[in-house]
Amino acid sequence: MVQRTLVTGGCGFIGHHLVEALRARGDEVHILDLRPWQGKPLDGGQVVLGSITDRAALRKAMDGIDRVFHVAANPNLWAPNPALFHEVNFVGTCRVLEEAARRGLHRIIYTSTESILKSVRGPRRSSCSMIDETASLELDDMPGPYCRSKFRAEEAARAAAASGLPVVIVNPTMPLGPGDALLTPPTKMVLGFVNGKMPAYLNCEFNLVDARDVALGHILAAEHGRIGERYILGAENLELSALLKELSALTGHRMPALRIPYGVALAAALVSETIAHFRKRPPVAPLTGVRLARSSMAFDCSKARTELRWQVRPLRQTLYDALTWLRDAGLLKREISLPSRSEIGRHRPTLQKPDGYIAPQGLPTVTP
Repeated sequence: MVQRTLVTGGCGFIGHHLVEALRARGDEVHILDLRPWQGKPLDGGQVVLGSITDRAALRKAMDGIDRVFHVAANPNLWAPNPALFHEVNFVGTCRVLEEAARRGLHRIIYTSTESILKSVRGPRRSSCSMIDETASLELDDMPGPYCRSKFRAEEAARAAAASGLPVVIVNPTMPLGPGDALLTPPTKMVLGFVNGKMPAYLNCEFNLVDARDVALGHILAAEHGRIGERYILGAENLELSALLKELSALTGHRMPALRIPYGVALAAALVSETIAHFRKRPPVAPLTGVRLARSSMAFDCSKARTELRWQVRPLRQTLYDALTWLRDAGLLKREISLPSRSEIGRHRPTLQKPDGYIAPQGLPTVTP
């Protein structure tokens, strides 16, 4: 039986990879997005141009749909009008959930974020204390309007699940890889390094994951995730200094020599956002990003690997593919000397279950 699947935000970074992965599975894929689809024809699916805040567009996009992957959001850490975060990320999510509740869908996968699992209040966390799905925070723990909007949106998704809607939540960490046409914050960071626009850095610890693997994690969450549960989709915990060293080894460019203290970075972000407010242009260093970097954002991602049998590719391959895509897209201002593909290798995680796989008890599944 062919699944009729809707992906909100299907023309975005993660959304595009998810659409392609679903099509490879044989789904009839439909998209709701503000932008037109740039990939191959959808073979029976349709693209509805519109916002998730538009009830008429939502109704049209959900007509005849079996399941929804709600990926659409404003993923930036700054906006000229902070109210946009609330309107798109929270109000839009509520409208998606309301429309889904009217239709008896098999499954709704809500794309949250790792950023809402960390508090910016209290003592600084060390990497010895990794964050997992049990994190229980409050709105005041969130560092800025983006995180507050996503926190409230996930609360709405959890409440919908508690009321009987078949919602599963995924929390991707920082996605990277090829195809990021919108240049989300992690890609901007890599681009800034390669183009020589990173004279100094604030060392911090975070988790990177390949956007293609995040797409596969969404599908596994739809098929094997427990209703009302969240699953962190992350790959490798590392410090920014380690990432810059890896990028230096891949590109032949030196990493920045100057490491700045957190207090200096915070002050610079405050100045940068003040200037951005008047110029209506993104700040060099968003305050939300700096506040998130105050302490470790290392994550324990074992739940998704255990319950969903999710796999990820090596970080070096992700970086290589991202750099290759940025070069081919004409976004690099400096030449890079990438190694050959054979030196990097290729590992493509699949959705195939390993031999002897037994679904954990209590995991409802949806038959494709």
